[in-house]
Amino acid sequence: MSGWDEGAVYYSNQAQFTEASSEAEAAAASTTASRHSVLLKFKEFIRNFEKEKNVFPYRESLVNNPKFLMVHLEDLLSFDSDLPSLLRSSPSDYLPLFETAAAEVLAGLKMKVAGDSGEMVEPQTGEVQILLTSKEDPVSMRSLGAQYISKLVKISGITIAASRIKAKATYVHLICKNCKSARAVPCRPGLGGAIVPRSCDHVPQPGEEPCPIDPWLIVPDKSKYVDQQTLKLQENPEDVPTGELPRNMLLSVDRHMVQTIVPGSRLTIMGIYSIFQASNSPTNHKGAVAVRQPYIRIVGMEETNEASSRGPATFTQEEVEEFKKFASNQDTYEGICSKVAPSIFGHEDVKKAVACLLFGGARKNLPDGVKLRGDINVLLLGDPSTAKSQFLKFVEKTAPIAVYTSGKGSSAAGLTASVIRDSSSSFILKAGAMVLADGGVVCIDEFDKMRPEDRVAIHEAMEQQTISIAKAGITTVLNSRTSVLAAANPPSGRYDDLKTAQDNIDLQTTILSRFDLIFIVKDIRMYDQDKTIASHIIKVHASAQTVSNDSRTSKEENWLKRYIQYCRSECHPRLSEAACAKLQSDYVDIRRGMRQQANETGESAAIPITVRQLEAIIRLSEALAKMKLSYVATEGDVAEALRLFKVSTMDAARSGINQHINITPDMANEIKQAENQIKRRLGIGNRISERRLIDDLTRMGMNESIVRRAILIMHQRGEVEYQRERHIIVRKV
Repeated sequence: MSGWDEGAVYYSNQAQFTEASSEAEAAAASTTASRHSVLLKFKEFIRNFEKEKNVFPYRESLVNNPKFLMVHLEDLLSFDSDLPSLLRSSPSDYLPLFETAAAEVLAGLKMKVAGDSGEMVEPQTGEVQILLTSKEDPVSMRSLGAQYISKLVKISGITIAASRIKAKATYVHLICKNCKSARAVPCRPGLGGAIVPRSCDHVPQPGEEPCPIDPWLIVPDKSKYVDQQTLKLQENPEDVPTGELPRNMLLSVDRHMVQTIVPGSRLTIMGIYSIFQASNSPTNHKGAVAVRQPYIRIVGMEETNEASSRGPATFTQEEVEEFKKFASNQDTYEGICSKVAPSIFGHEDVKKAVACLLFGGARKNLPDGVKLRGDINVLLLGDPSTAKSQFLKFVEKTAPIAVYTSGKGSSAAGLTASVIRDSSSSFILKAGAMVLADGGVVCIDEFDKMRPEDRVAIHEAMEQQTISIAKAGITTVLNSRTSVLAAANPPSGRYDDLKTAQDNIDLQTTILSRFDLIFIVKDIRMYDQDKTIASHIIKVHASAQTVSNDSRTSKEENWLKRYIQYCRSECHPRLSEAACAKLQSDYVDIRRGMRQQANETGESAAIPITVRQLEAIIRLSEALAKMKLSYVATEGDVAEALRLFKVSTMDAARSGINQHINITPDMANEIKQAENQIKRRLGIGNRISERRLIDDLTRMGMNESIVRRAILIMHQRGEVEYQRERHIIVRKV
């Protein structure tokens, strides 16, 4: 024990230093240990997770598809409660570990193969891409802020643009231009770049020139690459607050997810919310070194198909019970029609047609690859102030997917798709309204005010339900499986009973035949009807002040929306044998009737009755069956569909001055005399005011309506023509 108290100097702080360094070493060791343990856990999960007894889903899917592995976070949570939280909080650290684990497990699962020399060697396994998916609800794109950076987020929306594929380096091969030493530098994933060192770590020999600063040259041929593509995701239209522009977010996908998405498809994505330095940032941000652009690096995505599109398509057991109970009632059809636009008085048939449009028929794929549309198109044509736009607004609110546009404010490119040049001067495709509403309804107001060349653009979308594009080197076909609900006014503003149907419906035959139902909505002046309408409107305005039952109406709207969604996803009816026979005989009768009418009047109907109209009646029958959740469309459904078709399209085809005018022989004689008088009064090439001509002939003792009819008949034959908004009559050669 001697010498323990000798006078010596002790440095106590040296112990602190060693302690501190050992602490740092311990922390580093613990992180490596923890990373190693996490890696082992991941391997254990892929190897040993079983859904039920002796079913190992991840192991089997790895063997069957060694390129990528789809992992459900719920399964990971049930296996180990720490792993999902690690993945959520720092995905960029733990996802590469997961991928390494998957590659190692795959190598262990593969058999040894014979090499070139004949001995057994380990098989070469490539990288395995891990795709994550979970059942949690997506967050709103507007709520993504700084607190989410480098965390795992889940959002949903519509892709509006997709770039072409680029090669992204994972390892950059560098070579020093002075001493020719080489090194590989890893690249940051996503849109990040590689950090190239400033100096070479080669120690110069005596007499050797030292390496200058920034000596590295990149060798592109020896670097490693993966495919990468950028997408633009826009918020779903129903999530955008009123009066705001929809936000969009930049996404980056790599490896096996490139080129799986076309613009216009609805996505729900899981990704890492990251930031990058935008190279083409505006000049006022040039000095702001610390300002970064956000983007999402996708680590898993699922396409929402139209059955489960929009919100939760998972229906609770109670909801399903309620829907089935409602569908089994006797008056389901009337119940649904009473819920369609309850604030509009009358128009019962239009409401029934709108209900059919919301439910839609059944889409069919034939063995030879032809697809028959199941969506119903409706045109409302008629006087102002007959609640046409109100119907469109109601459908926009109620349909699970809907886009509302107005005829004057939409162009062909805005409705279908346009090709634009993006910031990197490459052409990208931007989807329009008809593509964004895929699986829903497009409401087009002021349909008659559209330019004819724009109206032609939606021909293909309405019948073939695709949109083909061949512009600027991009040739593609986009889906637009939408119903069209259009509202239009006649050319003169009001529906004129003295004109023929052709003059009143100033649309081409090609587009009219694509509408399943065409309603002519007239503002008829009748004392009793006006009284009831007035009392209804006053009641609506008077009761609008009470906001107490507001929640009830929105609840009803929401119920109808859910019911429509349920019917569209669950039920795809077909016609019964008896219904087919009834439909066939009725269609033949309708064609015969139209042919007879054409022979009697000497001119074809304004609205053609073609095979498309037969398909329209089939779709209506299917929609009526779908409302009742019935899988077979019966004779009753066909009868109701035919009735709807007759009160709409058939009435429109027969409307105008040819509306059942039984001209007696005396009347025909009087019209003939009036024609002769007009020809005497009006020489070829001369012009006269219509009012003056009628006054002159009535002074000679003729009936005014007979004179008007004679002028109209001459106009139809092309003997006279109108000018200056039908005030002046000119006799043609």
